Amino acid sequence: MIDLFIIKVGGNVIDNPVLLQTFLEKFATIPGKKILIHGGGKIATRIGDQLGIASKYVDGRRITDAATIDVVTMVYGGLVNKQLVAKLQAAQCNAIGLTGADANIMPATKRPVKEIDYGFVGDVQPEMVQTAALKALLEAGITPVFAPLTHDGKGQMLNTNADTIAASLAIALSADYQVRLIYCFEKKGVLRDPQNDDSVINLINKEIYQQLLDEKILTDGILPKLQNAFSAIDNGVKEVLIGHADDVRSNTTGTVAGTLIC
Repeated sequence: MIDLFIIKVGGNVIDNPVLLQTFLEKFATIPGKKILIHGGGKIATRIGDQLGIASKYVDGRRITDAATIDVVTMVYGGLVNKQLVAKLQAAQCNAIGLTGADANIMPATKRPVKEIDYGFVGDVQPEMVQTAALKALLEAGITPVFAPLTHDGKGQMLNTNADTIAASLAIALSADYQVRLIYCFEKKGVLRDPQNDDSVINLINKEIYQQLLDEKILTDGILPKLQNAFSAIDNGVKEVLIGHADDVRSNTTGTVAGTLIC
């Protein structure tokens, strides 16, 4: 029996007001305990451009220099986070916006410089997550909404991958709850053919995952989600599901639309 849903929404959903509104209205109706984690990279890029702070990427990963960490803290922790919380309040979901710095919930370590200096990017480990405040909020009927930001414990905010934050929260809270971790985006699930939205692979276990890797069916965009999914499963999370944001309500019931990882 699942008693906590941890749901990450990202991709084009956050950037599309219509898709986002539909998602939030459905998310608000999910009964029981739930946590939302969001991205917002395209919005941060747009506002950075308006401020004259150009975004820099290496292999699709944002380089978070001193100016950029200010931008993403403002956009993720402020603009996007509080807009989501306000919309959830309008939908009668009592939400609270958080970063990893709030209540020291998610301290992280600054990514060490190797071949690439990613700047102020945080790597988080599930054992670092402080769950006491989160459990108090959940038991009080309040829904935490997390921006993809952590902190180093020394006063520095850190930009952290939202998928990783979701997996870390799921692993940390699996000691106290039966958790289903759900990754919501604009696709129906893991696709056998990226050009065919109906080619959803409904179930992936480790054997099937290895076959898909060997056949080079999986695209670069879905691989990090699957890596996070199996890390979560290996560390106590009951179920992980990857699916379309429109299906978030059905994916918290017995009906699964998308890809279930077990």
